Amino acid sequence: MLVEGRGVAMPKSLSEEAIDQYRNDGFFFPVPILEANEVAELRSRLEAFESQQGGPIEGAQRNKAHLLFKWLDDLIRHPRILDAVEDLIGPDILCWNTVFWIKEAESSTYVSWHQDLYYWGLDATDLVTAWVALSPASPESGCMRVLPGSHAEPLLPHKDTFNASNMLTRGQEIDVDVDERKAVSMALRPGEMSLHNVRLAHASGPNTSGDRRIGISLHYIPTRARQGVAAWDSAALVRGRDIYGHFEPTPIPSKDMDPEAVAFHDRAVSALRAILYRGAEQVTARMG
Repeated sequence: MLVEGRGVAMPKSLSEEAIDQYRNDGFFFPVPILEANEVAELRSRLEAFESQQGGPIEGAQRNKAHLLFKWLDDLIRHPRILDAVEDLIGPDILCWNTVFWIKEAESSTYVSWHQDLYYWGLDATDLVTAWVALSPASPESGCMRVLPGSHAEPLLPHKDTFNASNMLTRGQEIDVDVDERKAVSMALRPGEMSLHNVRLAHASGPNTSGDRRIGISLHYIPTRARQGVAAWDSAALVRGRDIYGHFEPTPIPSKDMDPEAVAFHDRAVSALRAILYRGAEQVTARMG
């Protein structure tokens, strides 16, 4: 936001201290977003869908999920989320992807240490993930852990493990020893979000609690960003203007499982699969 007559950008949501921490450490949390009744409503809608289909969200449903669920498309446009994101990357914002991160109660699934930008093909470094909790994200339930400052260093080498318990597409993990003593746990209460730079090294452990750990990551990029490893990619314009047109705009679903948006989802996930598995020796069913 510009102050009249001064041309000085003032934060819309985050404090100057929060922005400085994000710049220096690569993350900031917690940021309150949703009230308890709003969290309950979204979790209820998600689990009603899972009950109807006879199983949890999985495979291709996990990615670009805002094309499948109207309530999630509404969430990526939530003013509280976008105000915080604008403070970090500016007023012209695309949502490139949304991903469900659901760990069942007392499950062994985990996320290994990795850096997202290593695989995403995007050319900008000021890309931010907003991770929204719909259930408690605690050390016990496997909340995210991050390595402060790792976003400011060169990307680390990665290797593919294809471990069945790893929630990442390729079971990718950083191929050097990680000093766990430096890690910070980003615990969140339902309705809170964390923010992290997509160059930041992060991971999460298994859920040893008695409740599901339900999180959704919303991946935001400035409109000037490009996809560097594919001829076609898509994103939703959620704030400001897109004068570049580097991504095909995603349709806004009129309802959950809107046929037009579902058809676009099939195309979008196919393109995303090609990007994420680029150079991999095998392809798993984690994206359908």
